[in-house]
Amino acid sequence: MTAKKRRAIGPAQKRRPKPRRTPRQRLAKVAKIVAILGVVGALVLAGVVVVLYQAISIPTPNSAFQAQTTFVYYQDGKQELGTYYEDQNRESIPLAEMPDTIQDAVVAAENQTFWTDKGIDPKGILRALFSNARGNARQGASTITQQYVKILYLTSEQSYKRKIKEAIVSLKIQQQLSKKEVLEGYLNTIYFGRGAYGIQAASEAYFDHPASELNLRESAVLATVLNNPQQYDPANGKEAKEDLKGRYEYVLDSMEKMGTITADQRDTALKRLPKFPKIAAQSQFGGQKGHMLALVKKELLARGIASEEEIDGGGLRITTTFDPQVMSEIQASVDEQRPDAGMPGEAGNADLHIGAATVDTRTGALLGFYGGQDYLDSQINWAVAGGMAGSTMKAATDVAAIRDGFSLNDTFEGNSPIDIAGTEFENQGDEDYGSAVSMITATENSVNTAFVDMVDSMDDGPQKVIQAAEDLGIPGNDGASWGIPRASSDLQDNVGVTLGTAQVSPINMANAYATLANGGSRNEVHVVQKVVNKEGETIYEAQPRSKRTVDEDITSDVTYALEQVVQSGSGSEALALGRPAAGKTGTATNDDGGVSSSWFVGFTPQVSTAVMYVRGKGRESLDELRPDGADLWLPTSSDGRSGYFGGNYPAKTWTSIMGKVMEGMEVEDFPEPAYVDGDAPEDGHEYVPPPPPPPKPSPTKKPTGGVTITPTETPSPTETPSPTETPTTPVPTTPVPTTPVPTTPVPTTPVPTTPVPTTPTETPPPTTTPRQAARPGADVRP
Repeated sequence: MTAKKRRAIGPAQKRRPKPRRTPRQRLAKVAKIVAILGVVGALVLAGVVVVLYQAISIPTPNSAFQAQTTFVYYQDGKQELGTYYEDQNRESIPLAEMPDTIQDAVVAAENQTFWTDKGIDPKGILRALFSNARGNARQGASTITQQYVKILYLTSEQSYKRKIKEAIVSLKIQQQLSKKEVLEGYLNTIYFGRGAYGIQAASEAYFDHPASELNLRESAVLATVLNNPQQYDPANGKEAKEDLKGRYEYVLDSMEKMGTITADQRDTALKRLPKFPKIAAQSQFGGQKGHMLALVKKELLARGIASEEEIDGGGLRITTTFDPQVMSEIQASVDEQRPDAGMPGEAGNADLHIGAATVDTRTGALLGFYGGQDYLDSQINWAVAGGMAGSTMKAATDVAAIRDGFSLNDTFEGNSPIDIAGTEFENQGDEDYGSAVSMITATENSVNTAFVDMVDSMDDGPQKVIQAAEDLGIPGNDGASWGIPRASSDLQDNVGVTLGTAQVSPINMANAYATLANGGSRNEVHVVQKVVNKEGETIYEAQPRSKRTVDEDITSDVTYALEQVVQSGSGSEALALGRPAAGKTGTATNDDGGVSSSWFVGFTPQVSTAVMYVRGKGRESLDELRPDGADLWLPTSSDGRSGYFGGNYPAKTWTSIMGKVMEGMEVEDFPEPAYVDGDAPEDGHEYVPPPPPPPKPSPTKKPTGGVTITPTETPSPTETPSPTETPTTPVPTTPVPTTPVPTTPVPTTPVPTTPVPTTPTETPPPTTTPRQAARPGADVRP
């Protein structure tokens, strides 16, 4: 039986159709959903931002972008000598020193909403995100604040993670710094090309004047260049200059639009670009400057005044003792007097090395020096490396002998040769001066045998000579807390020490003779006068550092003997100075009889100068510089002799230097000799009455103008001796029988390819030439 469907009671009901939604209704619903999602999204985004804000802290600033260039000045504290910087040449200045034109130009070019935004540009960020998502070229959308944050705290990595971090840190920085502080930091940090970081360095690099002098045109150019230094630097060619003009116009239009310049100012500036002066593209280390900067850095480090990091990036202001005029005069004199000067087709023999140094006798300030070749060609500073001292050590022997009881008028063996414990010593040319030569005559004529006899006549004579040398200002082999460098080498404990076996620097030798001029008070030779930090605080100022090391009467006697060297002895070339002067020649020879070094060291009451000639690695024969069959390089001296002995080229160079440096200074006399006389150690040294003193020379011309020596001070704290100049390669010796001869290394040659303002090797290279001064005739010429 089939079931039947049951019907509802009543009439059938019809359903009403749902009304169709209008487009407006559908849009309203979508908008509602979007609004809900937007609110949710905003809440989520806000939550994410809050979390990120709490999680991301302001990083430690990148040290390279905080570093500031250190400036080094000559002794006047105004004329710039050079700079030190590690990676970035930067000098930060306050916003107040930046003209409004550069501030307005940079804001117009880089971030026109800078003064009103919150440090980030949300619209710009979204626009950049969509553009980047579509595969277009990456856009930065960075405000000035964001750029500053990226440079100072982050990296240039192109990633969303870095952009998010940049935005968060920018928001935090905005809470901590005012807009002016942000703009100041940005303008002191951003790179402008040409190695210049910050607006001050950029202004100097592009326009050769400080940022405070920037005009509207120059400001618009720098605001253009910082956007892309490679593209917009006009020095990069015609295309770069055209690109510069286009963006330069945009910057000026933007400034006019923002109301920071008028339409007339814009139109006037648009007529042409500013002038770009030709700025010499030369290394600041060229010539002698590299040697000077190396000496300054070394003293700063040795005295603990500043660390390497502080020097290279601490924004220090360092005033040195160097007088630019003295530096120039020393170089001019060396160029005039060197024996190969003026040779046709020759600029000078690169194998000939000349070291010279001039010291203020009353303060120990190193006024100037000549270190040899251009620093870019060789980093060996021969004013520091030095050479065998030769007979310049005889002044120390005079001091030791008078201390030991001898007088100027006691006599010594002057015949040649003489035998000391089985070793023969001879005078130049084996000349005899008699068996009773006074100390005055022996000094005047540099009589080797008399000085060897003098040392041999003292108990522990060699040690007393070495002590006298240290008291004058020549550091010993083991180093000292003073000196440039702080150690000598090859000061031998035997009678040959008086003939100059030691390797001494011209700087220390000049300072040693300055002690005689200063009445026996030894100053510490130095090159740093004052150091100011970037906050303007003086952190170091050299103080007078003088120590009485030699009796004043002894120095007056030794000075008198050295005056005779100039008056009528081996240093008579120095008479041309035309004022009271005292000095000593020195000539060391090698085993072949060739001159290996020659010196003249002399002083007036105000200034002491040492001049040294060496060749090659410091021990080769100077005589071999003369071309075969030619004597063009060896003109004769006033006494008819020729060659590289101390009384010739070194004495001529010394006289030329001192003539220039002393011009305009008061003519001063030395004190009269005291003729100190004590109990001589043994009999056999006949006393000779002193001769009447010769008349003092009159100046050849009335001094006018010139250099004024301003007393500076001598440093400072006690330091641990660091004889970094001590040689490292042992050299064979020929011992003198009386005392064993210690071996002392000879320095090595630096072979740098790119000079840097650090501390270059200042010692000469190794040599296989045996020591010569411990043998007879080691100093065979006066």
